[in-house]
Amino acid sequence: MRTPAFWLTWLIGLAALLALPWLVSSEYYINIASQIVIAAILALSLNLLIGFGGMISLGHAAYLGVSAYLVIYLTAHAGFDPLSGALIAIGATTVLAMLFGYLSLRASGLGFLMITLALGQILWGVAYRWASLTGGDNGLGGMKRPQPFGLDLTHPTIFYYFVLFFLGLALWCIARFIQSALGQSLQGTRDQPRRMRALGYNVWLIQWLSFVFAGFWGAVAGLLYAYYHQFVSPQALHLTTSAETLLMVIAGGTGTLFGPVVGAALVVILKNVVSAYITRWLILLGVIFVAIVLFMPEGLVPGVRGWMRSLKRRSGTDKTAAARPITKDRVL
Repeated sequence: MRTPAFWLTWLIGLAALLALPWLVSSEYYINIASQIVIAAILALSLNLLIGFGGMISLGHAAYLGVSAYLVIYLTAHAGFDPLSGALIAIGATTVLAMLFGYLSLRASGLGFLMITLALGQILWGVAYRWASLTGGDNGLGGMKRPQPFGLDLTHPTIFYYFVLFFLGLALWCIARFIQSALGQSLQGTRDQPRRMRALGYNVWLIQWLSFVFAGFWGAVAGLLYAYYHQFVSPQALHLTTSAETLLMVIAGGTGTLFGPVVGAALVVILKNVVSAYITRWLILLGVIFVAIVLFMPEGLVPGVRGWMRSLKRRSGTDKTAAARPITKDRVL
């Protein structure tokens, strides 16, 4: 049962997100907020695998990059309209997730991680070498932002609300998935795979369906990435992009709904804002990550919740102690 404090936190967070364009004075920071939202969607999809499925992937950037490449190529170079290009890009990337899930889930643990890494690097190599199709190291551009329902997505504030809608949709869909029978079964396969098999569950199928669902939301993030940058390069498929996404999930808190959003905000702000003032911002990121691991090993969101519960318990104990009469034993 949700407490009033939970719903109050929800409302405050929603109000802050909706009011953000009116709280900042620069379009630059609105664009940074849009980048955070897109990264948060990608991190949420990866968290579905890591936090709820126990499947650590280092190739999740594949869905971001493939979706972005497809929508830019289809709309800017193949003559498709924006809606058809978007649907084909998301559909084809989801089919790719089906294939990658089939290959990756032939192993578990370290083997699963290495297979996802290898598959992601294969795609990066294809994007880098197939210059006639992908533009090679120069990337692929020439795309213009669409205008769904007459919305001018070239305006930073309108584009921010556009991607924020998809973040809300992703949060709602992933939350419903986690609470569903399939989502609960996924968490069971994470904790007790042998027992789940003994109970008659198809562990492989549960993991595969979850893998495909995560790939779908990675494709949505790739679509929004392409709309934002209007350009894509092999860097979107590179290991560093997957590692950054993994860092967002771990820093924010695996197995939580809002942890990846907080982690995405942390990494994107350090990468785009702090780097303008600190040349070696990666060192600062490393220091922050080490501090999180040492003091909040479960991540920022679970760590803050734990500290708040601890403070409430201490304050409650102090009030109870103050209400008791002072005796000799109490003074001692």
